[in-house]
Amino acid sequence: MGIIRVNDIKIFTNHGCLEEEAKIGSEYRVDLEVKTDLNISAKSDDLDDTVDYVLLNKIVKEEMLIRSKLLEHVAQRILDRIFKESQMVEEATVSVSKINPPIGGNVGEVTIIMSQQSKS
Repeated sequence: MGIIRVNDIKIFTNHGCLEEEAKIGSEYRVDLEVKTDLNISAKSDDLDDTVDYVLLNKIVKEEMLIRSKLLEHVAQRILDRIFKESQMVEEATVSVSKINPPIGGNVGEVTIIMSQQSKS
């Protein structure tokens, strides 16, 4: 078993429950971790034998651009696509952070973290 991390994916998009958030948008950060068997690719040196982190980054960026009211909804879509598009992933954890959220105080970020295991 091994771990692939794609950290600090920065995206400007428009999630949130408030109308203003839909109009003006906010900065977000996504961190992703997937667990998979890295033994085969460590020996073969072949991209087809591992989880492609370019694909993981693409999934995150595409799903983050689809507006949702809740960060949990976005995170679940990211997890669903990871398992749909890469059968090699055994477990995945995604954290989605809204930078400087409009919650009436001096808060640097709000983060949700969700994990899921493969159903196979």
